[in-house]
Amino acid sequence: MDNKNSHTQSVSQQFSPNAHNYLTSKVHAQGADLEKLATLLGPFSDAVVVDLGCGAGHASFTAARFAKKVIAYDLSAEMLKVVEHAAADKGLTNIEVQQGYAEVLPFADASVDIVISRYSAHHWHDVGRALREVRRILKPGGKVVMMDTCSPGHPVLDIYLQTVEKLRDTSHVRSYSTGEWLQMFNDAGLSIGQLGTDRLTLEFSSWVARLKTPQHFVVAIRELQKVMSDEVTHYFAIQAEGTFETDTVFIEAGKSR
Repeated sequence: MDNKNSHTQSVSQQFSPNAHNYLTSKVHAQGADLEKLATLLGPFSDAVVVDLGCGAGHASFTAARFAKKVIAYDLSAEMLKVVEHAAADKGLTNIEVQQGYAEVLPFADASVDIVISRYSAHHWHDVGRALREVRRILKPGGKVVMMDTCSPGHPVLDIYLQTVEKLRDTSHVRSYSTGEWLQMFNDAGLSIGQLGTDRLTLEFSSWVARLKTPQHFVVAIRELQKVMSDEVTHYFAIQAEGTFETDTVFIEAGKSR
């Protein structure tokens, strides 16, 4: 089994049984980034939007309030079923679902107005390739909005973040630093209009419960937190019961031609 198929299996195993948990997750259902996304999408009532790695569909639901059509796109069939049912419950008739890889998009060249993605890219096999695909499917003047967790970049802080994310979720690939994001967007030929960071509080018990993280990995995360340096404990605001804060990034970019 090659690396891509192995990773695909890992993503499916992690998310398919837990898809509904992401629909009801407060971390995913609300946030300043969704409010900012709504503001950005407001003027684009005729747009065709692709939500890349849509998960339980919260960004899709936000986009559907403004856009002509939203294609909720994800690797997990179970996630897409959750999106379909939730969209019907919400009376959103302009959302359709499609399954596939972020790195191989089944859309024609220059056929999409806006691509959005939220809390998904840290699972992707090859973000650079996915961004090149995004550029390919965007119309000239099209936009991409990327929202994801973000690494602080500093090696000591980075290794803590990647380790606890991988222990909690074996399908985690990498949370990228702002410098890495800038480089990947630049390499893909996408021009960044704005890049901002924020902080997200991850309440420990619900964070591990969402993916039913095995108890031995939960224990490993807690033991790791206890022996971290003051620098790490302070930066991530690690609390006694394990709750911590992490960085997020919000990027708006465009295809100039």
